[in-house]
Amino acid sequence: MSGVGVLDKAVVILAACVDGASLAELVERTKLPRATAHRLAQALEIHRMLVRDTQGRWRPGPRLGELANAAPDVLLTAAEPLLAALRDATGESAQLYLRRADERICVAAAERASGLRDTVPVGSVLPMTAGSAAQILLAWEPPEAVMPLLPRAKYTGRTLAEVRRRGWAQSVAEREAGVASVSAPIRDRTGRVIAAISISGPIERLGRRPGERHAMAVVRAGQRLSGL
Repeated sequence: MSGVGVLDKAVVILAACVDGASLAELVERTKLPRATAHRLAQALEIHRMLVRDTQGRWRPGPRLGELANAAPDVLLTAAEPLLAALRDATGESAQLYLRRADERICVAAAERASGLRDTVPVGSVLPMTAGSAAQILLAWEPPEAVMPLLPRAKYTGRTLAEVRRRGWAQSVAEREAGVASVSAPIRDRTGRVIAAISISGPIERLGRRPGERHAMAVVRAGQRLSGL
């Protein structure tokens, strides 16, 4: 709690209405007095942070989405200069990946200006069954989230255990022939892995053990983006 009473109560009410709530349910879930819960829910409704559904239950309103969409993505904003710095330090293309179900999406990238490179355009959708970034995005997930993917994956459960132990992942010709990569986790303030930062390039330049050369640089970049 922030210590600002009316704000704390309003946030409690918003959280209680995520799946819909009548006034009776609101009182039960928040433990607020009935009059207080009703007054605050009505005020949030006026500001379009809550709306009533066809059954008269309060649900999250459109204003919440409007505010969220208007705010800059803190991670993406911070990642842009760090990806460029990682590219310059390693000489390889750098990417940022987020997981979406059984896929991963490149949401930011810094490409080499010239020479052989592994180009992953922003918006590219790649599988969660191959590549070092996929290993990172799965390695700290619970077993029930990992096991369905392993039969189709080019890595094993032992690979993911090794990734957890050392804190970074590497792949060689796993996602694409001739391409190697190194990835590290980006964590939120609770320590949960929310993204993967990577470098990738041709095997002839990165070698068969790319982590030996570049893991520390990638891990440091991931650490700097963690906890935002």
